[in-house]
Amino acid sequence: MSELSRAVRPRRVTISSVPYLPGLDGLRAIAVIAVMIYHADPGWLPGGFLGVEVFFVISGYLITLLLMAERERDGRIHLGAFWMRRARRLLPALFAVMIALAVYTTLFRPESLGKVRGDLIAGFFYVSNWFQIWVGAGYASSGDFAPLRHLWSLAVEEQFYLVWPIVMMLVVRRGTRRVARSVLWMLGAVVVITLFTSIAVHGGPVAECSQTPDAYWMLGDRCISKADSLYLSTITRSTGLLLGAVLAMLWRPVAVMRGPMAGRGYLLDVIAVLGLAGLALALVRYHFMVDDRLLEATVADTSLFRGGFVLTGLATLAVIAAIAHRRSVTSRLLGVAPLLWVGTRSYGLYLYHWPIYQVIRGVAGRPLSVAQFAIAMVLTITVAEASYRFLEMPIRRGDLGESWRRFSRRAAAGPRRLVVMTLSLVTVLAVVSGVRVATADLELNEIEQSILEGSSSVTDISELLADPATTGTTVAPEPTPTTIADSGDEPADPEPVAETTTTAPPISVAPAREPIPYLAIGDSVMLGAAPILAERGYTVNAQQSRQMKDTVPFMEQLRDADVFGQAVVVHLGTNGYFSEETLDAFLAPLADVQVVMLTVRGDLAWTDHNNELLKARDAAADDNLIVIDWEEQARNCVGECFAGDGIHLADDGQVFYANLIRDVTGQ
Repeated sequence: MSELSRAVRPRRVTISSVPYLPGLDGLRAIAVIAVMIYHADPGWLPGGFLGVEVFFVISGYLITLLLMAERERDGRIHLGAFWMRRARRLLPALFAVMIALAVYTTLFRPESLGKVRGDLIAGFFYVSNWFQIWVGAGYASSGDFAPLRHLWSLAVEEQFYLVWPIVMMLVVRRGTRRVARSVLWMLGAVVVITLFTSIAVHGGPVAECSQTPDAYWMLGDRCISKADSLYLSTITRSTGLLLGAVLAMLWRPVAVMRGPMAGRGYLLDVIAVLGLAGLALALVRYHFMVDDRLLEATVADTSLFRGGFVLTGLATLAVIAAIAHRRSVTSRLLGVAPLLWVGTRSYGLYLYHWPIYQVIRGVAGRPLSVAQFAIAMVLTITVAEASYRFLEMPIRRGDLGESWRRFSRRAAAGPRRLVVMTLSLVTVLAVVSGVRVATADLELNEIEQSILEGSSSVTDISELLADPATTGTTVAPEPTPTTIADSGDEPADPEPVAETTTTAPPISVAPAREPIPYLAIGDSVMLGAAPILAERGYTVNAQQSRQMKDTVPFMEQLRDADVFGQAVVVHLGTNGYFSEETLDAFLAPLADVQVVMLTVRGDLAWTDHNNELLKARDAAADDNLIVIDWEEQARNCVGECFAGDGIHLADDGQVFYANLIRDVTGQ
């Protein structure tokens, strides 16, 4: 057979061959849309992050099918060729986004270069998920400019792509017809992983490690979040990939159309409807973290870790099973043009949307407004389309060089020079940015810096509750005379006896406790203004992630210790819901002192609830309570008032905050 005839010979169709299934691109479209909505504002679609689980199941299904088809066709799995195809598919757009972000950060966010360096290195080596677990930068960490935090899921998939072909070589070493025996082992692994996550997840409040140590694992002196670890790690998130692989071994599109199910597409459509309904329910039902009103704390959604991921995977399998039947209605509906367009560009949409969101909102945890979301979508779609058309597809087809040669032949001299100059400029910027990233100092973000500076002006709880007796003056008592007499059967004639005196131990006399005239109790918002408040005579006790409920026993201890003086300023409620009962319990020890409370500011789920309780108590005309409407008054602050999250205080905001309190207390 000639070289030409071999080149044009079509590939042999095997039982595991993978025909193009447009419905899978439609399912990808649904998944990436859910993720983008969730990342814009979790309140819009609480379980939208499960779109990533759908991606995992699809990847497990397709990759396993491809590897089995290659084994049937060629008699072996070509590891090098497989990994090269994955690299050509994934690396060009990834490198493009990392270079663009290095340049952007160098030009516009130089203070963030040190922190971005770790994300860039982890992204380059596809270990972002483990890096985020180690540094505590999961999705629950919201204060940073974090343009590459979404790369964790790509790291999970790439680690799967690295290991799974080797596993499949062992599985199919005796032919793909016997792979069904491996299904039980894989399903067993899914069960074991699910049981582990069910046991390991912490169902109670989650705050700082020092406040809720049970929510963390200790690795040396480092606190490792259980919720982040279970959510981000490759092992605990492999259930979706394994379920997809199991379906590939049992449900191959070519085999389906040759078997008894060939004429029963309608039955699979019914199953697909149930699967889509299950996915829809998961997207609105599950959360990653929940602000529990009853516990008045942030907790992990235990139902997610105790079967939620697996149920989402099973629902996805139901849809894929129908898509794999080319005569099903599901396959045609999910393969419509709009979904097909989004699905074929889903990788780029996922890759580019998060950095664009971050550029718009500044820090990870700040929700986008509807207008910002619309702008972000226009930018994301534009960039993703350009990347798909001019970067990803030419490299995937292997004709990037030919495309450039065609452009050079057809384009005029002016456009050619413009392109060359642009590429040269990008290259220079990339090199300079790389050097800047490599040599940048690791700096705290503005929220961390504010909290650190405020911490030096805080009085610890132990100091407020210290027993004055331990620091009292010592007074020596008067000597006590003691007479020593002889003993015997008969009293002896009285004779002069010597008198000796002993001195009792010194007695510590406790001075009267001096009340603290102006006491300020708050969370990390007050912590930012602590230096100014301390300069003005306040004793400040503020703590990061503090909840009002956790402070009630502390307030009772302060009352019993006669600490309260002229006024107590309170700013709590930024970190979660508090109930009317908690507010009553908090204020009860303060019944005999002037109390000033500030409302909550921020785009938070509990802001309105907490502020309504405070304003209602203020309207009740309690003689000793004044409520400052911080949410309203903060709008009058001029200058650099807030950090990127819109909650914590910047320099001008700290002064404005302290002045508002001074206007009420006179201090």
